[in-house]
Amino acid sequence: MHSLKNLTFTLLAFLFFVVANAQETTNEEDDKLSLTEGTIDNQFEYVIQKSYNYQEYKNVKKTWLYELKAHTLDSLKALQNNLKSTQNTVDSLAQEITSLKSNLSETKATLAATNEEKDNMSLFGLQMSKSNYNVLMWSIIGGLFALLLFFIYKFRNSNAVTKLAQKTLLETEEEFEEHRRTALEREQKVRRQLQDEINKQKSIK
Repeated sequence: MHSLKNLTFTLLAFLFFVVANAQETTNEEDDKLSLTEGTIDNQFEYVIQKSYNYQEYKNVKKTWLYELKAHTLDSLKALQNNLKSTQNTVDSLAQEITSLKSNLSETKATLAATNEEKDNMSLFGLQMSKSNYNVLMWSIIGGLFALLLFFIYKFRNSNAVTKLAQKTLLETEEEFEEHRRTALEREQKVRRQLQDEINKQKSIK
């Protein structure tokens, strides 16, 4: 019997503790709800919980409804402002992306032009690739070198011909001088013979 009383007392104490704890938790949750603070959802919950019941209906204070309406409108206005600010940010980012795309296109065009200019050479106002430019320049150099060799050959050939002509002329002059000297001696000899013959004829007379 004493044991049964103790068990009953223990059960009652446990139930009291559970009820008290649940009530304290409810009071804490009620304390968290407010009509002037927290989210709109919490404010609606505050109105619902604080309103008293009448059959199937809830009787709500008009002041609460007006205040809740004002808070809701403020929240909507803030949300609209945030949406507007976000839209402005999106538009600004879109313009920046468009500008970056335009700059990228211009950079690509400039790079392509630079590469083309780097790969091409200008000769007499004409643009040509480096390979064609190198071929043309080496062809010109080769042609000039060939002309130089040709002129050297012609010069040496002409020099040899000139030397041969000079040598032939010198030999001809020497032969002419020898012939002139021989002719002069022969003429002098003939003159002496003629003079001797004249003298001989004079002495005979």
